Amino acid sequence: MISVISPIFNEEDNIVELCDRLVNALKETKEDYEILLVENGSWDNSLKIIKEQRAKNNRIKFVSLSRNFGHQGGIMAGIYHAKGDVVISLDGDLQHPPELIPEMIELWKKGYDVVFTIKKGKVEHDDWRFIPSRIFYKLMNFFSDVKLSYGQSDFRLMDRRVVEVIKLIPERNMFLRGIVEWVGFKQIGIKYNTLPRSKGESKFRIGNYVRFAFDGIFSFSILPLRFMLYSGLFIASLCVIYIIFICAIFLLRINDLISFIPPGWGSLAVGLLFFGSVQLICAGILGEYIGRIYSQVKQRPDFIVKSTSDEKG
Repeated sequence: MISVISPIFNEEDNIVELCDRLVNALKETKEDYEILLVENGSWDNSLKIIKEQRAKNNRIKFVSLSRNFGHQGGIMAGIYHAKGDVVISLDGDLQHPPELIPEMIELWKKGYDVVFTIKKGKVEHDDWRFIPSRIFYKLMNFFSDVKLSYGQSDFRLMDRRVVEVIKLIPERNMFLRGIVEWVGFKQIGIKYNTLPRSKGESKFRIGNYVRFAFDGIFSFSILPLRFMLYSGLFIASLCVIYIIFICAIFLLRINDLISFIPPGWGSLAVGLLFFGSVQLICAGILGEYIGRIYSQVKQRPDFIVKSTSDEKG
């Protein structure tokens, strides 16, 4: 059976078309399927419309969360409730084309455990998003231990074996793109053209890109900590050179080889500001790691389920 999961957050204008296109694409596979829509704390009529779609097709199911747990939390909720031999995740804004699903299934049948997708086009009205997106992938690949292709998205297929491995990972606030690459298995990527959002507005702001990049970097790399060490060694070396310079000036002064000592208030102020900034940056990096340890120790769930379509009554 094929499980398709999609996090839904205020997508009332797209749900009907999403369900229709998913059903048509899944019929092409000639496999049994379920469509699991994760209502992620929406305040519009998303849940009502999902229930209406379920009344027409009982293969459409839903999981309603108690509040918005973010995009990754919505996907994780779907992963935990999906029952299929293969799980496909895609966004609910129709920028991930459901028509690609039959091709993904064919690759899965050929033995691939993960089929991820890569954006190859760009949408004119969304051009500004490609700047933080490119920066994100550059930073992610430079700082972290995982290597992601530019344009890789959360539109992917995972075999049940991969899903079960991910469910066993006790990590909180999971960065799924990195986790899926990290677990290994046989993977392949396919490209698709990015489509413009048909209705509504994107919920992914530039702040989300920043948090997304931080989650990826700090979840998969200790390079920022090493960078702090190397920076400290470099600054210490500069300090030693500066001390030697000051000592040389002092020796020249007491031997009357020079008649003045260069004024140093400016360099002193710049030095204090520089070192203070470095200390604040280092403290911030340490805080990011400590904050993640704190979050992990608390063991709060990535999502809380309010209701599901399987509940009776």
